[in-house]
Amino acid sequence: MDYKLPADSERELKEKVDETTDPEHGLLPNKRPIKEHINNGVINLDKPSGPTSHEVVSWVKKILDLPKAGHGGTLDPKVTGLLPVMLGDATKSVGALMSAGKEYICLMKLHSTVKKTALMKVVEEFTGPIYQKPPIKSAVKREVRIRNIYYLDILEMDGTNVLMRVGCESGTYIRKLCHDMGAALGTGAHMQELRRTRSGPFWEDNSTITLFDLKDAMVIYQESGDESELRRVILPKELGLVHLPRIIIRDSAVDAICHGASLAAPGVVKIDTGINPGDRVLVMSIKGEAVALADALMDTDAVLEAETGMVADTKRVLMLGGTYPKGWTAKTENKGETD
Repeated sequence: MDYKLPADSERELKEKVDETTDPEHGLLPNKRPIKEHINNGVINLDKPSGPTSHEVVSWVKKILDLPKAGHGGTLDPKVTGLLPVMLGDATKSVGALMSAGKEYICLMKLHSTVKKTALMKVVEEFTGPIYQKPPIKSAVKREVRIRNIYYLDILEMDGTNVLMRVGCESGTYIRKLCHDMGAALGTGAHMQELRRTRSGPFWEDNSTITLFDLKDAMVIYQESGDESELRRVILPKELGLVHLPRIIIRDSAVDAICHGASLAAPGVVKIDTGINPGDRVLVMSIKGEAVALADALMDTDAVLEAETGMVADTKRVLMLGGTYPKGWTAKTENKGETD
């Protein structure tokens, strides 16, 4: 089975104009000073069973002495697995993580035995768009809504124990999915164990860390000044946004976007293929820095051909104004002149 989420769509970066960047302004994401690196970082955290997601984030803030941090999608206390955490100023981009697709490994317990053929038929029925009403213990309003199951693969079946891999839209309740599948089978079922194995661009791999890894790295830095372990466990926030299609802009356009301006066609240097109007995109500098989250106003081909007009509407600024020099003009209040 092809385990692909919507964010896995293949894209190609197309060049609109040949443009260079000034090394005097901005920084490559992995070259930020350590304090700035932490304050603009993301960690691929492996949440243990027991604490709530909120408690885990509180511990992260305490370890790193940060005033704010945000996670990319709540996990119930007993559920383990990936809980990406955006740190400091990077918290502004956590919404992009929360809306990304998720993957889980789930152990479902049937209340009586069924034939595998019957189970596979139900699996087909629950793949694709499904109707789901959140369970009683949930943080959202209990009303029926549509959620997409991108893939549902039975990995193993042993009596009434069913091990399955589920790729789904953010906001899908796996506990409710198990209950509804059991109802469709006529046997009843419940979720016995659950682990999140993917959250948007983050997978179970060598970037996954524990709270102990984070604490150890911070202690090493505080006691010796060695940054290497902190830089290993904390990644640039841009790595938490790679699932979004990109628009690369000129240095001269960056500061205007940082002040909330919409992106005009002359500011575009490169753009990913497959972008359509209304898509959420990541506006980036030539150096690869996240500048803002925006909604596309044109498709890729139109942007490549456009000489004028607005191509994206800025929704969330991610870079501090003044990082790049002002390259835009504004009318003065009294004289109607430009500066």
